[in-house]
Amino acid sequence: MKQDGLRLDQAPPLSVPLRFFLTAPVFPVLAAAVLAWLGPSVFVSRWSGPMLALTHLMTLGFLALVMVGALMQLLPVLAGAPVPRPRLVSGVVHALLASGVLALGVGWLTPHPGLLRTALVLLGCGFAVFIAAAGASLARARANPGVWAMRLALAALVATLLLGIGLLLAQGGRGGLPPQQLWTRLHLGWGLIGWVALLITGMAYQVVPMFQLTPSYPRWMQNWLAPLMFFALCGWSAGLVFAPAGPAASIFATIAAAGLAAFAAATLFLQHKRRRRLPDVTTRFWRIAMASLLAALALWLYGHGGQRRELLLGVLMIVGFASSAVHGMLYKIVPFLAWLHLQGRRIRGTLPTMKDILPDRRTLPHPWIHGAAILLLAAACLAPEIWVYPAAAATALSYGWLGWNLVTAAIRYRRAVRAHVSAGGGRHVA
Repeated sequence: MKQDGLRLDQAPPLSVPLRFFLTAPVFPVLAAAVLAWLGPSVFVSRWSGPMLALTHLMTLGFLALVMVGALMQLLPVLAGAPVPRPRLVSGVVHALLASGVLALGVGWLTPHPGLLRTALVLLGCGFAVFIAAAGASLARARANPGVWAMRLALAALVATLLLGIGLLLAQGGRGGLPPQQLWTRLHLGWGLIGWVALLITGMAYQVVPMFQLTPSYPRWMQNWLAPLMFFALCGWSAGLVFAPAGPAASIFATIAAAGLAAFAAATLFLQHKRRRRLPDVTTRFWRIAMASLLAALALWLYGHGGQRRELLLGVLMIVGFASSAVHGMLYKIVPFLAWLHLQGRRIRGTLPTMKDILPDRRTLPHPWIHGAAILLLAAACLAPEIWVYPAAAATALSYGWLGWNLVTAAIRYRRAVRAHVSAGGGRHVA
């Protein structure tokens, strides 16, 4: 396992990222429950309240929570810039974001507009605290490709939030805002391509070679992909707003798509060159993620299919690409952090390995389950009356499986710490 350049001695307490990681799988399970409850009617319109609720339970409830927790961990370890008062900041941010996502989901499922305003306040405050803390850390961090990707991803998150606030205000009939469809396209683009994809690429530069034992990404890609993607997003946004009938938006969107395709191809090539050929859950999840990303790009280039195509693109990008990559990272990051913190305690006797904390027998079947969930959700976009209930069941199983595995890893860590403390090894600090 490559650990070059990591400042492991600056890692925050395990409870800082773990609270985000353990909570995140709950929201996709809730989304699956809503999908099973409402059935095919969810797919009537991509603009319906239920579809907006499901989308944000996945993006904010799962992806954003995991990424916020990951940044809390990576800023001190990878960038050498710890978040100030990490316990307090993580506790406040986690409480605000988790409650805000619940309020947002329920607000779109029920006729109570007050819940949407409540969600706006909770999510706005939660992200404001996180952005201020992470921004201060990144401002003093020593620049490297991963840090630059994080900085640009954080800027994209700010844009995503401002666009989301604009959409919620427009729904309430306030303010002079652009047409809602344009506003939503910008919100989706900056959220999925800017915040999510940029952050995943920045993390990949470290976690793919480290955990999958591959060669490093090409230096040109590490240095130029994130700025190119950010520039392309800016050009795409300007084209949509100021010249919607012109070719600028399509040109810049094609540049962004080419950048993502290059990243996917490079990742698959590096995995082909990996030194260890034994079955590995992280490698399998990342292969699913890259295949889904390439499929989404091909579908986008195809350009036909109307609303069904838009829904299918969402499944491939959110559940297929981003969520699969996050699954793969969590299955390595959580046991690694648990092992790292146990090692720091100088546990007497035999130290549990990462495989002891999260055994392969619990994780290796999961990529097949998650792959089935992606395929069934894609089928439900095309024929919801046939596939919606199997898709809901497979989605609940996949994310429930992830949550259970992460909880059992945390339990094993706690047991090792308690055994160490009871043997006179010192005070228990999570």
